[in-house]
Amino acid sequence: MSLFFLLHASLLQTAASLSEEQMDVWSLIMEATLVVQLVMITLVLMSVVCWFIIGAKASRISQASRRSTAFLDAFWDKEEGTHWTTERLEALYARLSSFDGSPLSSVFKAGYVELARVMASQGASGASHEGDLENVERALKRTATNELTALETRLPFLATTGSTGPFVGLFGTVWGIMNSFLQIKNDGSAGIDTVAPGIAEALIATAIGLVAAIPAVMAYNYFVRRIRVIESELDAFSNDYLNIVRRYFLRG
Repeated sequence: MSLFFLLHASLLQTAASLSEEQMDVWSLIMEATLVVQLVMITLVLMSVVCWFIIGAKASRISQASRRSTAFLDAFWDKEEGTHWTTERLEALYARLSSFDGSPLSSVFKAGYVELARVMASQGASGASHEGDLENVERALKRTATNELTALETRLPFLATTGSTGPFVGLFGTVWGIMNSFLQIKNDGSAGIDTVAPGIAEALIATAIGLVAAIPAVMAYNYFVRRIRVIESELDAFSNDYLNIVRRYFLRG
């Protein structure tokens, strides 16, 4: 009797008996072999961790987007127009606490601090050097990289769960089916009552693997796309800020 025939027969028998005797999934899990139970527990723990990461990342990225939008509105203040002065930057710097959580505000803070240091080192001469602007640029890039790294923290676990979850569940499935064949050998019978429990617990392991993997993959792809958008905003803001610094503060 082939494996596919056993699987098909088990599913048909289960469907036919639903009206007479409801399958107790919890009993199947509790009566599963130790290896299959360990597989299920591993997958459940992976799923719990994934949902924790999904909730935390959704909140963090949503906060970053909202605060960054508010920061850009303050930075490109229409009332101030394109008139950039040291006082304007100082005023914005003093308000940064209201934009906590915004990657853009962190980048601006790093650029402002480095610009202030460069301008202070120029002294009364007011002459700037080519390396001064490069220092500001490095500060912007370093902070942008740190912000993106922080946003991407723990995302690899979602990717790992999405790629390995089905295979971990498949391992439990293979183990359960193997036990069903061993039971056939020991009992000398290939009846549905003999193989159904092992196959049922095996299929449960596969189902849990898919339940853990599918949300993880979907969340990972969503978060990566959102982070790429934030990365683009950081690049655009860094370029705009460097242009302002070059034009109004470090003209040489």
